[in-house]
Amino acid sequence: MAPRPRSVGRRDGPPTAYRLAASAAVIALWLCAIVAAAGVAAAHAGAVRSAAPGTLEIPTWLFLLTGGGAVGASFLLASFVTDRRFIRSIHDWGGTLPSPGRLLRLAGRLVGVGVLVLTVYVGFVGPDTQLRNLAILVVWVGWWGGYVASVYLVGNTWPTLNPFRALAELLPSFDRELPERYGAWPAVAGLLTLIFVEVVAPIGDEPRALAAVIVAYTGVTLLGSVVFGPDRWFGAVDPISRTFEFYGHAAPLDRTEEGLRFRLPGAGLSEAGLVVGRDQVAFVVAVVYVTTYDGFVGTNLWAWFVIELVGLGTPPLLGYLLVYLLGFLLFLRVYWWSARLARRYAETYYTTEYLAERFAPSLLAIAAGYHLAHNLGVMLSLSPTLLDVGGSTLVDLVTLSTLSPPQNPLTLAALPSWFGGLELFFVLLGHLIAVWVAHAAAYELFPDRLQAIHSQYGVTVVMVLYTMVSLWIVSEPPATPPYI
Repeated sequence: MAPRPRSVGRRDGPPTAYRLAASAAVIALWLCAIVAAAGVAAAHAGAVRSAAPGTLEIPTWLFLLTGGGAVGASFLLASFVTDRRFIRSIHDWGGTLPSPGRLLRLAGRLVGVGVLVLTVYVGFVGPDTQLRNLAILVVWVGWWGGYVASVYLVGNTWPTLNPFRALAELLPSFDRELPERYGAWPAVAGLLTLIFVEVVAPIGDEPRALAAVIVAYTGVTLLGSVVFGPDRWFGAVDPISRTFEFYGHAAPLDRTEEGLRFRLPGAGLSEAGLVVGRDQVAFVVAVVYVTTYDGFVGTNLWAWFVIELVGLGTPPLLGYLLVYLLGFLLFLRVYWWSARLARRYAETYYTTEYLAERFAPSLLAIAAGYHLAHNLGVMLSLSPTLLDVGGSTLVDLVTLSTLSPPQNPLTLAALPSWFGGLELFFVLLGHLIAVWVAHAAAYELFPDRLQAIHSQYGVTVVMVLYTMVSLWIVSEPPATPPYI
């Protein structure tokens, strides 16, 4: 009897790649939920060492290994998705929306300049109390907590709102040539400097110090724009503009010549050519590092280490600076080590530098997830304070009265206990997106499937390490950095 012919093209369900992708997503999110639930218990154990009845205590090492294992498992699950057309269809999905128009961009510039002027003015003449001065709330709650998150969650609106560029374009320019060999290194130095100042200077507590730093930054920015031109300065040197440009590639909305393009979150990070050269690789690593360091200095381990360092005779400020720079060099070295592993295991003719460039954008999802986890609680708690103090301050300015915000401004009640798990979920979600972005980049690079999988070994190890460090920082009870 002749064999029964198979029905060509008939399938009982979705294609295999779709089923595997759906399974991977469900299992990965399930692992995130497990770690988030464990994080609530870990946070309780960190705050109260002698747990109350009914509180589940989980060893820190088990909690961190579970988080790292979730990222490793997501890599294994993503490895089953080998259909290139399916991977490309995910990252190519989207459409376009109408351009917002010039009038809206002009209004954005005016709003940006107005907020800058208001922040500096209130910082100098407003009350000294931290939560009664609008400048402190605008910068750390509205801008650093809320606006930065909107850049990677919604889209990069900084080119429209950037008040420094709006002021720079009103000034003449000498249009001097900035040597190409400098590349993005000035932006790397600028970003590291900004975060170091934010850590060691009292700009989170003293409004006048914050206003002085903003004025200094404005002066440097305007001077650089006059010498080199706004396009060159904000396109290559200004660390804030460059950071927002990279974060914008992770957002679902992106501005193009045709209008606004919408896509899946994180899909833009897999595009080729986003990072070119060792300087831009260093900048991406710096974005990840400064976000991590900003949280690390608020842990008890950091406080103990600095106290011991000062006890050996090291000046406190020098100790902060040395550890800060050495930490960045360590992060950078570990990432380049992962690129060398990618080249070794993939057995490819691609250079180590090119592989480092290609996989670097995936790290931005890690930075975004950690930034959201680290700042969301503060932003939610103090958003009512921002509105209360902001409304009172604006009324005083309009009526030409002395600035007298409420003595006890509104604040949100204590966040629920499950909120700590939500923060940990955001950390893991950022890492899972990073794993998928690296997976998509590998399949764009290598025609052989095993090559594509092997090339991800190094960057996956780095992501696991970053995950464990980030989870440890978020789950630690807060501590005041000593000597500053």
